[in-house]
Amino acid sequence: MPILQIAGYVIMGAAVGGFGTLVGAGGGFLLIPALLLLFPAMQPATVTAISMTTVFFNSASGSVAYARMRRVDFKTGALFALVMLPGSVVGTLLTEKIPRDMFNMIFGVCMVLFAAVIVVKSRIGDRSAPYGAPGKFRARRIFTDKDGRQTAFSFNLLAGMTVSLFVGFLSGFLGIGGGIIHVPVLVFLGFPAHFATATSHFVLAGSSLISLIIHLASGALRSDYVLAFSLAGGAVVGAQLGARFSKKVKGSVLMFLLAVALVMAGVRIFLSGMGLF
Repeated sequence: MPILQIAGYVIMGAAVGGFGTLVGAGGGFLLIPALLLLFPAMQPATVTAISMTTVFFNSASGSVAYARMRRVDFKTGALFALVMLPGSVVGTLLTEKIPRDMFNMIFGVCMVLFAAVIVVKSRIGDRSAPYGAPGKFRARRIFTDKDGRQTAFSFNLLAGMTVSLFVGFLSGFLGIGGGIIHVPVLVFLGFPAHFATATSHFVLAGSSLISLIIHLASGALRSDYVLAFSLAGGAVVGAQLGARFSKKVKGSVLMFLLAVALVMAGVRIFLSGMGLF
């Protein structure tokens, strides 16, 4: 592969990783449609394997950056990652069996749904639940970040674990990492937005690693290692930049534009799956 082409993939990975870390989604929801459009003959298993390689390195790098800011709820994140494992394994194995056209149609529909999730996330803002809120299965957390600001909140642990099981399946099947769903769900459950983003990234690091190992064992990457690790290398750098900008950027307009782009890409991919484009 020419050096200039590799450099282009590194830059692409940095852009995907930077925005993915900024919103806590891992970047797979951006990378998968790009790969589907750039490589129309590529098998779904290979597409998701490349994406999960990028998601893992991006989320691992972003988790380190967020951990330094003391925004990661490691206890909850480890529990959610553990719950996601069965779904992630099943979803990853299912990708090996599905035809490319059907994959495109399913992914196209999901892209439109993800766009709706993004719009909702941009509108709900920070809806953290009070530390003393009543209710069964309610976990309570108190954190002090790197700047000395103390944050206290609570959330429904059982609901979070239930959602994580579903997110794990979707993550493995579509190769998106799942953060695009996990972050708004965590916010709805009661997490402050910044802690939801950081904790989601930590969860993605664990779930995407399992999916990546399965893809590597099955040989899904085959001769696409250079492409996969060029994107992943850029994502590592992008994750650090995304984490740094997370406190400075108000992305409501950007999120809206992204939602529009996802709808357009989703419709395009769906139509290609139907053989109409």
